[in-house]
Amino acid sequence: MIDLGVSKLALIAVVALVVIGPERLPKVARMAGNLLGRAQRYMAEVKSEVNRQVELDELKKMQQAATSAVKDVESSINQVTSEASSSLNDPEFSYDFDNNYAVREPKTNVRQGRDSWGVKKTAMPQWYKRNTGVKTKIQSGAARVKRFRRAVSQQKTPKSFF
Repeated sequence: MIDLGVSKLALIAVVALVVIGPERLPKVARMAGNLLGRAQRYMAEVKSEVNRQVELDELKKMQQAATSAVKDVESSINQVTSEASSSLNDPEFSYDFDNNYAVREPKTNVRQGRDSWGVKKTAMPQWYKRNTGVKTKIQSGAARVKRFRRAVSQQKTPKSFF
């Protein structure tokens, strides 16, 4: 970059004061500062764009490596499954299930319905009954009406502001 010392900056300031004049020097200095700031922002923007492109290239390389690894795993899985299915379909391992195993006939004397004492029922937890809405208490229609009318009448109605 340009090597500017204090003496060179002072010399430039004196020449600018003589050439431009004291009335226009603040405007020119302000404009030069604005241009310098714009140039710095532009350089920073270009630098960040280059960094983004480098990161994007790295991410693309990582993506390609990951997809190739996934394809390798997929091909190995397909190979293993094809080997397993071919070994299962091999005629020397096939069985005749009708001849080897007897089919069990269902029992005809099993009790069904309410009289089935052999079927165990587990207790349903109260929290489950509350959450699913299982009725645990029987209530008559008149009792339900009374309960809900009492709940509605006890609610406070909002009073007017005026």
